[in-house]
Amino acid sequence: MMDWEAFTPWSALAGGVLIGLSAAMFVLLNGRIAGISGILGGLLRPAAGDVSWRLAFLVGLIGSPLAYAMLTPLPAPVIDADSGALVAAGLLVGIGTRYGSGCTSGHGVCGLSRLSPRSLVATAAFMVAGFATVFVTRHWLAL
Repeated sequence: MMDWEAFTPWSALAGGVLIGLSAAMFVLLNGRIAGISGILGGLLRPAAGDVSWRLAFLVGLIGSPLAYAMLTPLPAPVIDADSGALVAAGLLVGIGTRYGSGCTSGHGVCGLSRLSPRSLVATAAFMVAGFATVFVTRHWLAL
């Protein structure tokens, strides 16, 4: 059930525009795709001259909400899962990004905007898997 009182279309639209602009600027100015799994994975086996921009990207990714939290209180996260389920989900997502050669940010934001057929298939697979997981856990397993 959607909470229409908490629905914020303008802030969601602004966030989407900022994500799109930052992804476009990243590819235009750096020549790289802003896929989080690829950026993080590049730090595990770094190439010469490739570490500084990757670290800067990740520091900004983590530091931005921390900086925002200094201006206004962040909402308390509500997670309806136990630690084991969260660890299993994280591992499955990690395995999926390796098999899919990218994550939702790389394929869904950057790949689709470049009209990549591979990214269209990957994003469709992400969405179908998500729909199926929610359906099974909510309706068959009643979690």
